[in-house]
Amino acid sequence: MDKFDCEIVEILKHNARSSVSEIARQVNLSRSAVTARIQKLEQERIILGYHASLAKPENKDPIKAYLALKFDTSSSTQHCESYAQAIYKIDGVKWCHAISGETDMMLYVEAPSMNRLNQIRDELQLIPELHQLMTHTVLTEFFNTLNDVK
Repeated sequence: MDKFDCEIVEILKHNARSSVSEIARQVNLSRSAVTARIQKLEQERIILGYHASLAKPENKDPIKAYLALKFDTSSSTQHCESYAQAIYKIDGVKWCHAISGETDMMLYVEAPSMNRLNQIRDELQLIPELHQLMTHTVLTEFFNTLNDVK
């Protein structure tokens, strides 16, 4: 790829609907030269396709919830570890902690819908020793410093 190819790719990355005429004007080449270069970039699989970027719908934030799991009293830390391995495979569970107190495990879940949240709960209910599952839906997140760069 030479400098013209790089410029063409950059223009298309920012706006895949840019016309050949507009690209030609910006890179100072003829329309036929730009067309040939784009075709070559496609054939060489440098350009794999053209995509539309969609705005995230305003009310499509994930449903966030904390799930408190309590197992039969005979459950031990070793059992919790095996449960965690099974829970890890459930799509939507973001983290799983064994905790002290009456609750044995705490999960944080993000689901695209209440239906999916219920499916996650149903999957958890299949754990044989699960005694109690309590769901605490997040209403408002005031702050979250977990991903802050220091």
